[in-house]
Amino acid sequence: MRVARRFPYLAGELPRIATHTLSRLHLEGPDGHSTTIESDVPAALMIRRVEFDALLLSLACNAGVTVVTGADVVQIREGASGVRLTTRDGRRFDAPIIVAADGVNSVIARRAGLHAGWPATSVALDMMEETPRDALRDVDPSTLWVAYGFNPRGRSPVKGTGAPEGYAYIFPKRDHVNIGIGYVLDYYRRSVDESPYELQRAFVDELRDRGVVAGESVRRNFTPFLIPVGGPLRRPGRGRVLLAGDAAGFVNGFTAEGIYYAMVSGDLAAKAIVGSPSASTIAARYRRACEEEIGTELRDSVVIQRFLFADRRRIARVIAGTRRETTITRLILDLAIGRRPYRDVRRRIFARAPVMAAHLLWERVASLGRKNPLPRATGVSRI
Repeated sequence: MRVARRFPYLAGELPRIATHTLSRLHLEGPDGHSTTIESDVPAALMIRRVEFDALLLSLACNAGVTVVTGADVVQIREGASGVRLTTRDGRRFDAPIIVAADGVNSVIARRAGLHAGWPATSVALDMMEETPRDALRDVDPSTLWVAYGFNPRGRSPVKGTGAPEGYAYIFPKRDHVNIGIGYVLDYYRRSVDESPYELQRAFVDELRDRGVVAGESVRRNFTPFLIPVGGPLRRPGRGRVLLAGDAAGFVNGFTAEGIYYAMVSGDLAAKAIVGSPSASTIAARYRRACEEEIGTELRDSVVIQRFLFADRRRIARVIAGTRRETTITRLILDLAIGRRPYRDVRRRIFARAPVMAAHLLWERVASLGRKNPLPRATGVSRI
């Protein structure tokens, strides 16, 4: 719903695709603690990416965009007056400015020297299937279901106090259900023995045994993919090259949600290009705009992710606190809905949660002394 408020033009376009609004969130922790949060208004807008992306593309085409498909870019060269992209088959494209939204493994970011790639500790492996309801369905399609620190081994104990570094989810869509598990890639490689689909199928089987879903997992609807969760790049642009979306790490490190931040960064990139008096100021203007609107939020999300997963009891306290700390819960819902900006929510939450505030402050101070500072972050915004 935050996207709809930030981009009001969507109100007249979303009826063209299947949408589903939700106002209930079921949360589970790694030790079985759970709670349900209810909002007085819709707090989540569920869409299918294949349909939503096609909708945005059609709007771009209506505005005059020319789409070229099958252009596998392998080289970028920046000159005094523009940028040249060369594809694998030898085609060349020249432009005064490039906005690269080419994903977690951005070729443009590497070729332009903006980013060498994400380490396994800063990438999540999301294992997801999106299946029609006639084959697999959630028993309660009115509720968003999320389990933080989900144990891939079921009821067997997890060694130590740390929680499994990831989450499992059920996202009800109008005609489909989206079910999946995501883990930080480094954790998955170290601690999970099953292949991605074996893990997915076992998860669906467990949910069916618990009466949460009905039906079977469908292999052809399963798609694993990578998400950057290490925080935004300090420099999302340089010269005549700007990075947007996953290419710049604009993803919430705790919730792994990226659509909102991708759309915001694309909007800010366009405004930086249009509003800059010369090409030499575009990248700096873009960086400042991203920092102002989403930078602090995304860096906070990474710190919160690592803080909570370091101790299962912390996740349990957060889940238990959603009923006790109703003020904080309402603030988080206000952020999800778009009623309040992040900085306002952050200030009010930290006034009521001094331990979390102190931890984030410590990480921020400590990062100043690191050669490669850890992105600060926020996942509290979507708990």
